[in-house]
Amino acid sequence: MSPRSPYSGLPGRAFWRGGVAGAPAFPPDIYRPKFPVTKATNVFTAGSCFAQHVGAAMKAAGISVIDTEPAARGLPPETAKRFGYGVYSARFGNIYTVRQFHQLVEEIHGAQPALPVWEKDGRFWDAQRPGVEPDGLASAALATEMREQHLGAVADALRQADVIVFTLGLTEAWEHRATGTVYPTAPGTIAGTYDPDTFRFANYGVIDIVEDFTALQDAIAPLNPNAKWLLTVSPVPLAATASDQHVLPATMRSKSVLRTVCDMLSDGSGDIDYFPSYELVTSPAHRQSPFADDLRSVRPEIVGRIMQTFLSAHGLADAVAEEASTDNADPQDDAICEDILLDAFRPEREG
Repeated sequence: MSPRSPYSGLPGRAFWRGGVAGAPAFPPDIYRPKFPVTKATNVFTAGSCFAQHVGAAMKAAGISVIDTEPAARGLPPETAKRFGYGVYSARFGNIYTVRQFHQLVEEIHGAQPALPVWEKDGRFWDAQRPGVEPDGLASAALATEMREQHLGAVADALRQADVIVFTLGLTEAWEHRATGTVYPTAPGTIAGTYDPDTFRFANYGVIDIVEDFTALQDAIAPLNPNAKWLLTVSPVPLAATASDQHVLPATMRSKSVLRTVCDMLSDGSGDIDYFPSYELVTSPAHRQSPFADDLRSVRPEIVGRIMQTFLSAHGLADAVAEEASTDNADPQDDAICEDILLDAFRPEREG
């Protein structure tokens, strides 16, 4: 006898009442991995600033997180982090867009980005990772030399990867008009000078990002044809938008696009998985806001529970470090996010 409705017999997780309403904020059955991640899995981490939490939790759980550009022995941990060491699998800083990641890999293969070095007050920055040298460098030549060493480290990290964990953060970016070179920060924010005749604002759509991801996979294939992907979407709202929209709908647009992209990619491949960190933060099941007072930074205890959910799904719950869920640090200082610098340009008196 056929069921009376296609919904008859579905598990409780399929229904809002019981799956969200009346359920814990971190339901244990929200994530079903496509492939295993174990302590022996070589994991490459990259993405927006929220990705830093993902990498840190994986390290704390004993997972083999790749680091081909470690800090010099004896460098204090706080200083090392400030200069971009140990944050990701190489010292590339935050990668906010898929296009930026693709451009980085193409650079390994010999491509040259436009205006690779930015200057400010006699100091010089690698334009593709300005946040990893907070005080700049003494010369453009030194920035170029360090860039070459860095690209070698990135290539080594990608070759080692069993799984690439990538957190998609933004759809908005700034490009060089003549060449299409994309930058992780707007010129003039950390270094360089903004010239509207040289740079343009871009806001990528679903098709743009899917095409960029396909190109990224093709660029990585000569280095590592077998790497799997674990995608997440950063729940952190935009610090500012150049889209001429209010920042709230601009944020919703950005996150909706990225979330759609993740489904399109993961639905089409058994080697691409999606972990719902975005949903676990934005769920209405939370009894209090998951965000700190700035309504942007995710509270540390929420981050800890999110990562516990991920690790439990992979049978690694016992490996979760206690501090991952009880860290009392200021969440605004917990991750290095260049985009928060945009807040400095906000008008002082505006409703």
